[in-house]
Amino acid sequence: MEFKIWYKEKVNIVDEYLEQIIEVKDNPQKIVYEAMNYSLLSGGKRLRPVLLLGAYELFKDDLKEALPFACSMEMIHTYSLIHDDLPAMDNDDYRRGMLSNHKKFGEANGILAGDGLLNKAFETGLKAAIKSNSINAVKALKIIADSSGTEGMIGGQVIDIDGENKISSIEELKYMYSLKTGAIIKSSVTAGATLAGASRNEIKLLENYAEKIGIAFQIVDDILDVTSTQEKLGKAIGSDAVNNKTTYLTFKSIDEAKKDVEKFTHQAIESLSIFGNRAVYLIELAKYLTNREK
Repeated sequence: MEFKIWYKEKVNIVDEYLEQIIEVKDNPQKIVYEAMNYSLLSGGKRLRPVLLLGAYELFKDDLKEALPFACSMEMIHTYSLIHDDLPAMDNDDYRRGMLSNHKKFGEANGILAGDGLLNKAFETGLKAAIKSNSINAVKALKIIADSSGTEGMIGGQVIDIDGENKISSIEELKYMYSLKTGAIIKSSVTAGATLAGASRNEIKLLENYAEKIGIAFQIVDDILDVTSTQEKLGKAIGSDAVNNKTTYLTFKSIDEAKKDVEKFTHQAIESLSIFGNRAVYLIELAKYLTNREK
């Protein structure tokens, strides 16, 4: 199967599952369901759930067990985007070519929609873990929880908010990226592998793969914020400069940054050699992230 077909297949099954999660009930809090679905079902690359399913698929073929956890990752990611766009954070008016959640539903409802998605992610994961009665499912959910907390994504966001005062070197920037962006990319891979019963050594190799594609992914984001267009990205470009943010391009030229993306991608692919042909889609996914235009 061609990579594009494989990727589209994974996105389709994730989208189908996501559409069933949040029921819009006719009750006084109806608006929060609408706001949650507005952002959750607005499309996107679905990278994190695809990574989780891809890692799981290295060891098991039937993805039914992994789908709730994959969709939990997407809900966590979507909540983070809603909050990132808020005036107190990145203050962006558009996301995926649509009005940001807070511009559509108001700032208070945007905050609560993000909160609702974060909670729903763990409701979904816990329900699946209880149903499976599997220790691996509990371990996978713990990995996801750790990566989205203060030692992961939230911690990275804290550093990013005050980055101009705290980040003075490229190593400090990489640390922030490893938390803000890299943590839930890595947990998507390791949670999928853990759920499928991977060995400690196999998980270690997959961790390295995920860490490398995580930093490459963020560097590409920094490049696209300068070189792309709003039509391609679905959000305003140049926002990093407007917000006086420290990025990879603060320390390196675009050409140097592109070479680093190639280096990290190559290192990621090397980590998968033990898996042979089973890893072909994860390898192609790493290449796709390197060459994306949005």
